[in-house]
Amino acid sequence: MIKRYRTLIAGEWVGDHLPGTEVINPFDDTVVGIVPMVGKDEIDRAIRGAKQALAVMAGLPACKRADILERTAGLIRRDRDEIAGIIAREAGKAWKYALTEADRTAETFAFAAHEARAPQGELVPMDASPVSAGRFGYYLRTPVGVIGAISPFNFPFNLVAHKVAPALAAGNTVVLKPAPKTPLSAIKLAELLVEAGIPEGALSVVIGGAEVGEALVTDDRLAMISFTGSPAVGRKISARAGLKRVALELGASSPTIIDADADLDFAVSRCVYGSFANSGQICVSVQRIYLHRSVYGAFLERFVAAVRRLRVGDPLDPGTDVGPMISRAERERTLAWIDEARSAGARVETGGETVGNCLLPSVLSGVTREMKVICAEAFAPVVSLMPFDDFDEALAMANDSLFGLQAGVFTKDIGKAFRAVRQLHMGGVIINDVPTFRVDQMPYGGVKESGLGREGVRYAMEEMSNIRMVCIDHS
Repeated sequence: MIKRYRTLIAGEWVGDHLPGTEVINPFDDTVVGIVPMVGKDEIDRAIRGAKQALAVMAGLPACKRADILERTAGLIRRDRDEIAGIIAREAGKAWKYALTEADRTAETFAFAAHEARAPQGELVPMDASPVSAGRFGYYLRTPVGVIGAISPFNFPFNLVAHKVAPALAAGNTVVLKPAPKTPLSAIKLAELLVEAGIPEGALSVVIGGAEVGEALVTDDRLAMISFTGSPAVGRKISARAGLKRVALELGASSPTIIDADADLDFAVSRCVYGSFANSGQICVSVQRIYLHRSVYGAFLERFVAAVRRLRVGDPLDPGTDVGPMISRAERERTLAWIDEARSAGARVETGGETVGNCLLPSVLSGVTREMKVICAEAFAPVVSLMPFDDFDEALAMANDSLFGLQAGVFTKDIGKAFRAVRQLHMGGVIINDVPTFRVDQMPYGGVKESGLGREGVRYAMEEMSNIRMVCIDHS
């Protein structure tokens, strides 16, 4: 029998009276579960509950908030295999990467527990000015209030955690809208937070389509929207949010530069991972590889051979490297982009076709900057290779994008490495690894159309808190 789930609204598990929608396994099109779709009444209840819980959350001592977050981390570790199974079934993520996501989520909550206990503020040297001599000054951080969190499908557990954990650590409350294709991970996380002792109303999970997100974005009772998704939706949120604080983690077309002196075998290995982990559905997936002409041929040969060895298939099989994309529509869109590039002169070195619901890992050469596989975000298992003759040319090619999330640079020349750090217009520059590298304590976010604000627990907490200045005249 297919399980019918309930969702958490203002401290109550609801769903029996709500219309349901099926969650589909993208690998075999089976129904994973049925979840309740909320309406205006549930959204209003969730926001009212979050407003009422604000005083409780803000009043909790830091040690109590940290305890809840630490317990949550422990519960995630306890249920690791169950969580990985949920991720693999609803998102189509290969088992080994689903396990990694579960582990990272536990770490995200552990980092949040640490940051909840860390000092939040600093002294201000009032006697630096003669006007304020005789005064003592410091600032502290206070919660912004109710945060609307809108999360994507590609990391349905950890990217929810990157919004919820820092929000709670900073004393806020959250109304979470998970991606409608992958809501089961959010429901499971809510269950664990309740088990860990989160105050009633501090988290609600509202499941639905764009109308639910619109309701959160335009409701003046919310103080902030944290969104991960497409630039088009991010622009609409920014335009509709009014005076709310907005954090946007949007798209990318992440470049990797491989210089003549790079360790090619290592670069091949890392680029295979960076291009095709999670079927390329990662904001910092390797999409563009720029190779010094002297190593282009050797890299291409080794890279294509390694890509052809990847196992494509059932995400629940521990031996699978690449599972399905999230939907038929996304798969067909990607195939159309590949065909468009081929028609314009690109060469498909491998891939470019489907096996069942899976798109084979695809490598293109002979591409040009106008092709969608280069200038737009593919978010798919497709990567394109282009040669360069001069390192500065490679930097310019990498920068030639509407996006600026992260870039990778492989070189043994420290001067070139620092030149890349200075000149690449990115939120992050990863030297001697792919842009796909991310750990959960580092600041993460982009420039240009890649978004506004930063994730990474400590840095998200800064986004999710206000500075309150305190000045005491003790003269």
